[in-house]
Amino acid sequence: MTHNPPTPNTQHPAPIPGAVTSPKGFLAAGVRCGIKEQGPDLARIYTQQPAACAALFTTNAVKAAPVLLSMEHARSGTAQAIVVNSGNANACTGRQGLDDAARMAALTADALGIPPSDVLVCSTGVIGHFLPMDKIGRGIAEAAARLSPDGGPDAARAIMTTDTRPKMAACAFEVAGATLSIGAIAKGAGMICPDLATMLAFITTDASIDPSLLRSSLVRSVEGSLGSLTIDGDTSTNDAVIILANGLAGNEPIASEGPALDAFQSALDEVMTHLAREIARDGEGATKLVEVVVRGAASYADAKAAAMAIANSPLVKTAIFGQDPNWGRVLAAAGRSGARLDLDKVDLYFGRVKIVEDGTPVNLTPEEARRPMLAQELTVTVDLKLGSASARVFTCDLSYEYVKINAEYHT
Repeated sequence: MTHNPPTPNTQHPAPIPGAVTSPKGFLAAGVRCGIKEQGPDLARIYTQQPAACAALFTTNAVKAAPVLLSMEHARSGTAQAIVVNSGNANACTGRQGLDDAARMAALTADALGIPPSDVLVCSTGVIGHFLPMDKIGRGIAEAAARLSPDGGPDAARAIMTTDTRPKMAACAFEVAGATLSIGAIAKGAGMICPDLATMLAFITTDASIDPSLLRSSLVRSVEGSLGSLTIDGDTSTNDAVIILANGLAGNEPIASEGPALDAFQSALDEVMTHLAREIARDGEGATKLVEVVVRGAASYADAKAAAMAIANSPLVKTAIFGQDPNWGRVLAAAGRSGARLDLDKVDLYFGRVKIVEDGTPVNLTPEEARRPMLAQELTVTVDLKLGSASARVFTCDLSYEYVKINAEYHT
């Protein structure tokens, strides 16, 4: 038995070829400097022309040294380079950690002939270990020599930790006769929960756009993408989402509300949503990409709270892993979320199968109820039927492998 659930706003952009070097004037590199046991572990992104910059960072009170440094550098609203290491978070490392982050910026600046204040620094990996600065210094020098307009995929691989594959996206769009591009790379597979999460996301664009509009566009896009993403309910010490806009597309500067800003926002939303879905799909130990949609809420805050409670519930996530349509866990999570809810009005769908109507289970066979749980992608839709607000959260299931990865992460 299938029914059409309320239509959620869940347009999924198809995988888009490209990365941070798709926009004009951006170069990148990814190299191995030996922090991790294998694979590349240092990335560089560089714009040949100074760029407008906007950035968002972790809200965790425990902030890593590179976060503190980059927060300071980003205040100017301009930047020209980003340097990133993986395998070591440089978090909880005291004065030495701050000095090492500043040293990364200085080495990068020297190699590129730019001020250190125009360099943003990011790190990801194990907390509580000092950076091997001799290795990082060699890696920064090598990355400077290997900067290339084809280096985006290498940079995407160099920022990975427990990720099983790189996350990249790009798109091109027209504004008043000019072709603009946005490109991005991201990493993240565990310790993921807003505000932001253990994710690093770097977005580039050749659009000319007012810095204040660039920031407001980033904030808006993050709310519906990386800010609506959870793997395990943990917020990290190192999260950073950075966008650079160098203006080399030659468009009339986007300086106010209107069609040009709408086109930019739509393209940015598409790229960011793609990244969020790919991070959820690649969650540590994940076997399923899950979207939780709450509709008919009295307010957006209620819809978001209910969706996050469902997406973060270990009981819901393990049931999904076990392909068990245990819908009571979903309603219990929504009920404890603090969102306004009248059980006698609630409908629940797994995929396109209505499981609960007006708070009462639909008469289904076990096979009918379980069928949508077998797919690699599952949408859980809850209709509260109390208003017109809705929210969507990206997540994944919780498997045996997640426990194994995190039980052995440090050792």
